[in-house]
Amino acid sequence: MLDRSTIWPYEDGEPGEFYYQRDGHPAGAAAERALSELEGGHALLFPSGAGATTVLLLTLLESGKTVAVTQDAYYGTTVLMRALERWGLNVVEYDQTGPPPEGADLVWIEAPSNPLLTMPDFEAAAAHPATVVCDSTAATPVYLRPLERGADFVLHSATKFLGGHDDVLLGAVVAKERDSYDRLRTFRTRSGIVAAPDPAWLLLRSLKTLPVRMERITTTAKELARRLEAHPAVERVRYPGFGGLMSFDVAGSADGARRVETSTKLIKNATSLGGVDSVLETRTRWEGDRVPANLVRFSVGLEDVDELWADLDQALNA
Repeated sequence: MLDRSTIWPYEDGEPGEFYYQRDGHPAGAAAERALSELEGGHALLFPSGAGATTVLLLTLLESGKTVAVTQDAYYGTTVLMRALERWGLNVVEYDQTGPPPEGADLVWIEAPSNPLLTMPDFEAAAAHPATVVCDSTAATPVYLRPLERGADFVLHSATKFLGGHDDVLLGAVVAKERDSYDRLRTFRTRSGIVAAPDPAWLLLRSLKTLPVRMERITTTAKELARRLEAHPAVERVRYPGFGGLMSFDVAGSADGARRVETSTKLIKNATSLGGVDSVLETRTRWEGDRVPANLVRFSVGLEDVDELWADLDQALNA
């Protein structure tokens, strides 16, 4: 049941489980319980992935502290961290396939990274004395449970595969320890970075189909990655072997990649990822020289694999 109330009456003169929406609400609590079970921790929802990132950074760090972030993290994560440098946050980028740098107070990994699809060295990250945050947006708990690999927190842009229908803007953090969850929840309430009932209710809907969606998407993505690797117009394919996110470099210049993204018919030329409808886009428009100019990011949906391939093939041949 979707309850949009902002207040609930006290019980015998005292606040009950719900009393003011900024602290919590039924739809949010239900979705958090479902995600907690999937990840094996204590989940909190936020109005976006960036909102979740902001609360984590402001709760865990202070002026003069250092975050070591994988150099190929989602570009918006690094942009946000750099924006906090004016308040005294030190940001160091590193190669997550190796050990984090010494002196970091927080280690930020991404599994797999977006859009270069590298996987972190979990053992090296866990061996570091710093707190570890793993962005597991592209893997989802279907394929990875980072808390079991040594991470202290898992972050999701729930807008992506968890929401899965391009109709939810949400972020989530799952804490390994209850006291860490309590700290985050307190800051969430005080800062007002709180998810509303409607997207929380939609997330709860989507989590019911998450395993079957991810299994179908993965089967399709594996086959498309195989065919792309054999295509003469493709220089390189990046795919971790699970999930629906991949990227490929179109042979030649950036103009070729531009022609590919504007030539698909079934696959939408759009940003974001993780929905039931396949989308692709060149990433250099957003990320500049952080990525190859001919890189195309491709998010695989639930369409028929042969129909998707026919669309890709004609676009590549264009």
